[in-house]
Amino acid sequence: MEELMSILSELRPDIDFSTQTRLVDDGLLDSFDIIALVSDLTDAFAVEINVSHLIPENFNSAEAIFALVGRLVAEG
Repeated sequence: MEELMSILSELRPDIDFSTQTRLVDDGLLDSFDIIALVSDLTDAFAVEINVSHLIPENFNSAEAIFALVGRLVAEG
């Protein structure tokens, strides 16, 4: 989780990712942020995030993103 939080903080230092639970739903992360985040996650965790994973539920909070990465690592 620490590495993920570092990635998120670098992406958007203006957001407190430890408390936000509606990052996509509230418009805090836009499509460009998601594209950059997917690229960073792919590099950092050696996972493949495809279009079917690009739903708000997977990106609305740091916990949801961490869960997604965990599932993809386990599959991988």
